[in-house]
Amino acid sequence: MFSGIVEEPARVVKAERDGGNLNLTVKCSFVDELKIDQSVAHNGVCLTVVALPGDGTYTVTAIQETLDRSNLGDLREGAAVNLERSMVMNGRLDGHIVQGHVDCTAVCESIEEVDGSRYYKFRYDVSPELVAKGYMTVEKGSVTVNGVSLTVCDSERDSFRVAIIPYTYEHTNFHEIEPGTRVNIEFDIIGKYLARLSELRS
Repeated sequence: MFSGIVEEPARVVKAERDGGNLNLTVKCSFVDELKIDQSVAHNGVCLTVVALPGDGTYTVTAIQETLDRSNLGDLREGAAVNLERSMVMNGRLDGHIVQGHVDCTAVCESIEEVDGSRYYKFRYDVSPELVAKGYMTVEKGSVTVNGVSLTVCDSERDSFRVAIIPYTYEHTNFHEIEPGTRVNIEFDIIGKYLARLSELRS
């Protein structure tokens, strides 16, 4: 379980294919605090630490199902990836409830600078079946973009905008997103449960 509050945008040191899997080796500031089997969100995708070679890096493995649903397969050496360790249950929930299970990817359509902040517009493929399951945004609701907990504005059928303050821009990989960039999206779990309850009652 995560909160969508990114700890740091770390750098990918190595991205190696192993059959249908992708092994990502990442260098970050808190590697000495990690342990094997620990969960870390990478651009919002929950992955398990599988190796700690002792050189300031760690390795995680993404399976094909994860690669099909996320942008992790786009990562190359030197790419910035947003990291968050799992939530401590006795702490404050500063973001919102994030599972680390990416639902789909979206593409950045535009970036607009307004009074020191930036508005990013994202568009994603949508179907009536997915909407019925809660795969959608609502005005002023929560959404996770590349692991960052954000508030939706201008929610439309297959797109939405989010406002990024300067701090978030500098301390996540949002500063590397440009029109055409593919990002990971996790829709609000509460909406999915409500959609499922409605489906079962009908």
